[in-house]
Amino acid sequence: MEETGFKLRRIVTGENAAGRSQIVIDGPQAAEFRTGELGGLFEIWTGKATGPLDARDDSDHGAGKPQLSPPKGGVKIRWFAIEPAPDAVPPEQLREITRAAFVEMGAGGHQPDTSRHPAMHKTHTLDAIILVKGRVRLLLDEGETVIEPGDVVVQRATNHAWVVEGTEPALFVAVLIDRS
Repeated sequence: MEETGFKLRRIVTGENAAGRSQIVIDGPQAAEFRTGELGGLFEIWTGKATGPLDARDDSDHGAGKPQLSPPKGGVKIRWFAIEPAPDAVPPEQLREITRAAFVEMGAGGHQPDTSRHPAMHKTHTLDAIILVKGRVRLLLDEGETVIEPGDVVVQRATNHAWVVEGTEPALFVAVLIDRS
């Protein structure tokens, strides 16, 4: 994700056969989903939200095609980036690009009302969204607020969109927990 100026590194720990803690993964994200010039999803980890952990499992749970939501009963940890909306793109084209991106990441049914903004969407998860870099306006059906680095949004399955303010891309860390 160097083109947006963000260097992303994931460190995943586990245990070896002797039960000693160790680093299993140290490097960039395994899977990336770019939405053209508008940003992307950069997967860190997807797994079960409950039950025992297997610290000896050394498979990469960030690999595979990124999907918007975690699996049923699961958790997803990711970075996501949003670029400022290009000025020259007509609103209808922005709506088409955004819709195609949601369909591509398995979330075609997650846009119940986009009348306020083309990126409005609703997941069925409890999310902790932390803004790391940038300045972003959080849009809801009724109301909005500006968030800045260090702010945390607890997103509870509500229709929303993120809109970058200014000319710099925004970077978030998100933890999504399926509650269905």
